[in-house]
Amino acid sequence: MGRIGSPLGKNEFSWVIKDFSSLGVRAIYSDEFVIGGCKWRLIAYPMGNRIKKYMSLYVEVADSKHLPSGWSINTELRMEVVNHNLYKPSQQKYRKNLWFDQKTPSWGYKTMIRHSKLSGEEGFLVSGEVTIVVKIDVYRVFGKIKRNDDGVKSNDSVNKTQQVKETMDINGFQVLPSQVTLVSRILKKYPDIALGFNAKNRHLRTACMNVLISLIETLCQSPQELSDEDMDEADNALVYVQDAGFKVDWLDKKLKEVKEKKVVEQTGKTRIQELEEELKEFKQKCLDREALLEKEKAKVLAARASLTLDDFV
Repeated sequence: MGRIGSPLGKNEFSWVIKDFSSLGVRAIYSDEFVIGGCKWRLIAYPMGNRIKKYMSLYVEVADSKHLPSGWSINTELRMEVVNHNLYKPSQQKYRKNLWFDQKTPSWGYKTMIRHSKLSGEEGFLVSGEVTIVVKIDVYRVFGKIKRNDDGVKSNDSVNKTQQVKETMDINGFQVLPSQVTLVSRILKKYPDIALGFNAKNRHLRTACMNVLISLIETLCQSPQELSDEDMDEADNALVYVQDAGFKVDWLDKKLKEVKEKKVVEQTGKTRIQELEEELKEFKQKCLDREALLEKEKAKVLAARASLTLDDFV
């Protein structure tokens, strides 16, 4: 059983899982790798993590149990199961504004890819091997966990200074430059949103605001792109920001609206498939009827033909 991992670039890592079909139900782990000064590893469940018919895949902060209290890492994550067929797309999952911390040291997808796709014909499984590529953009790190690319710890005070420069203060919330417009719009439209939010610790304030932003970005996705797992996480995120003191009745309504759209999308998709099958059967019946009609026409034409003298003598 071989599992090979190698860095691709400064923020990418490739993992080749060998003898995939024989690995069974237990979790398997990649080698540790360093991206953004942080140690990571991948965790795969070939037969699914408490779910059938899927391979599950996660990214984990490798040494999270040994990190100091209060650490957190803000990232953008892209996970990909590579399709070696040039004419078929790879299976990708993407998440913006993703936070790893003490409560959530790992993150990923139970439904990364269906087992039905992991066949030789699809292009994902080649010579018994499955190739995974992960890209992690690390935007901000809190706590003494910063490392150089060779894994050596670097000066934490320098790292903190560099990280703080990347944020801006919006009404007491430290946000990334890319988040300024969205946060400003939220606070302008809902000025009472943080009246019940009493957290003074800037890390906690930032974490709560980022959960709120992540929830909004999730709900802005097409219902077709949202999995059941995404919707469960959205529910948990809403409860989290409500418990923190944010007044987000408007967001609760939007979440319910997206759930309703998701139901309509799923039931509509099922109904479309049913109608397509019915239409396919109907078209086949029409073709059969047309063929039968042509036979009957041929019989009638033959019956209408007059006898000739040759038929008698």
